[in-house]
Amino acid sequence: MIMMSEGIPLTKKLRALWQLTRLEHGFMIAIAILIGALIAAKGFPSAYKFLFSFLTALFLEAGTFALNDYFDLEVDRRNKRKDRPLVSGDLKPSTALYIYFIFLPAGLAASFMVNTTCFAIAVVNAVVATLYDVKLKEIKVVGNFYIAFVMAIPFVFGATAVSSSIPLIIYFIAFIAFLSGVAREIMKDVMDFEGDAARKTKSFPTYVGKKGANITAAMFYLAAVALSFIPFLFNIDSAYYLDKIYLSIVLVTDAILIYTSFLIILTTDSEVLNKCRKISLLGIFIGLIAFLAGAFA
Repeated sequence: MIMMSEGIPLTKKLRALWQLTRLEHGFMIAIAILIGALIAAKGFPSAYKFLFSFLTALFLEAGTFALNDYFDLEVDRRNKRKDRPLVSGDLKPSTALYIYFIFLPAGLAASFMVNTTCFAIAVVNAVVATLYDVKLKEIKVVGNFYIAFVMAIPFVFGATAVSSSIPLIIYFIAFIAFLSGVAREIMKDVMDFEGDAARKTKSFPTYVGKKGANITAAMFYLAAVALSFIPFLFNIDSAYYLDKIYLSIVLVTDAILIYTSFLIILTTDSEVLNKCRKISLLGIFIGLIAFLAGAFA
């Protein structure tokens, strides 16, 4: 039974559950899965495949975020994170555990309904996510790569849901997402540097400094930009080879990421970095549109 604090209006309870499980992330992961499936199948997946792929994303994401907040409770209290429902008292800590132990198996069961390969991917992701929530997040550098992995793997999952052989272009999309994800997480480390230092948490800037961390993030962005030209210049997938529609859209993404790279090299100001992270997310989204347009042009 899910435990909530007494006397809280239903709408507030539902909002607290949404905040705990970060369901918006689940929908974003589901979109990435759909994109992977669309590109791999060159068309829409069956309603059956998409339904269980969607439920896999939603349940696993909700369960692992709930567990994350359970283990972060004391840190969030010290940081006065009133936006966290366990800190504000809108939900009891036991609620997070109930959600994890119900939703994680439900997500794995949903992935099994897609196919056994998707089930294997889901199991690996669930194990790594649990390890991250319990321990790995304390090693921020490892955490950076884990978050980037979470950004990349849905494309592979989506392709696997509809095809026994994953097109090479899917790996390119996943790797570009991974590189961009690492860059965004390093930027976040720079933004959180003072707080991490106070907690004696060794993040990436601890080793190379805030300036060095931003330069490293810029290098990851620029590597993603360089990779985006490969499908156009080399015939790894006929849909993208010398395709002007793909190129015209992906150039917008490249311009945004190059602009972001130059900005973060010039400053370590947290407000500027926060804006740059939002801009980079827009660039990544436009990049996904480029790959979709190329697949169906």
